[in-house]
Amino acid sequence: MLALLLLAMLAVHAVAKLELQVPELPVVALHGKDVALNCSFNHTSPFNLSDVTVFWQLTDTKRSVHGFFMGQDQLTEQAESYANRTSLFPSQLTMGNASLLLRRVAVADEGSYTCFVRVQEYDSAALLLQVAAPYTKPEVTLEPESNLRPGDEVALTCVAYGGYPKADVIWQDGSGRNLTDNITTSVVANEQGLFTMTSVLTVVLEPNSSFSCRLINPLLSEERSIFVTVTGQNIAFPPVALWVTVGLAVCLLGLLIALAAVCRRKIKESCEEARREAEEAKELEEEESKTGQSIPTWSSLIFSRSVAAEGHLIKVLRLSSTYMYT
Repeated sequence: MLALLLLAMLAVHAVAKLELQVPELPVVALHGKDVALNCSFNHTSPFNLSDVTVFWQLTDTKRSVHGFFMGQDQLTEQAESYANRTSLFPSQLTMGNASLLLRRVAVADEGSYTCFVRVQEYDSAALLLQVAAPYTKPEVTLEPESNLRPGDEVALTCVAYGGYPKADVIWQDGSGRNLTDNITTSVVANEQGLFTMTSVLTVVLEPNSSFSCRLINPLLSEERSIFVTVTGQNIAFPPVALWVTVGLAVCLLGLLIALAAVCRRKIKESCEEARREAEEAKELEEEESKTGQSIPTWSSLIFSRSVAAEGHLIKVLRLSSTYMYT
């Protein structure tokens, strides 16, 4: 019946003077929320509610979304996916408001909608409905997770859930340099049509590397981001090299101790020799002071000692001779 009514409306379209106004820009609706698809018309003379016919349908598939004529809703041909989700504003129809209220918007509702209105005269207009859903805050994981060293190649995975439509993913390093050329991004839809976005960045790790993952929803102009810092550990010595290093250190320490002992002994001997020479020099000075003679050299000292010894021997012999003749 609605199809026949629509044909009748099209038949008088040539003489139509009624004009509809719908948004020129796409209507953006949040997933799970209600949205009004605005459609208004002008009227030059008073009319009753029973004189108004309003028909909403999908522009591409021609499926019925909502029908109203003879003063009440006509929903027998309504598509099942819109059941119990649509309504007009009957009290405002006589004022030129033919807008459609669509409840609990789903991703599947996205598309072009055509509004048909007839009050003696007829007109139609189409508008575009776009659905949007914000993404969750991104989460970043690292592979591998441990034993990281500077120079290792690592993969950072940034994941965000429950958004729509596909977001723009931007990776940057700590200095703001764009790393988007090094990423791989995938999109998976759930049963509601909402996306899980996964973006993988592959980089060579530095001692301290900072990265940011940003997701921008083009319809909501909304950004979700996360900032992470990955620290590479210093390269550790392998066990064999460690033991070799310890052994060399012990040998070097022993060598230093032995060298110190030798040096100490040599210094001690030098000190003792210097002390003996000092004592001998002191004895010579004392003997010189007693005899009043100068002893310039070691040879003179030896000669003096020999003469003294010879004189003492002569004295002994003289005493012996005296004793014998007595």
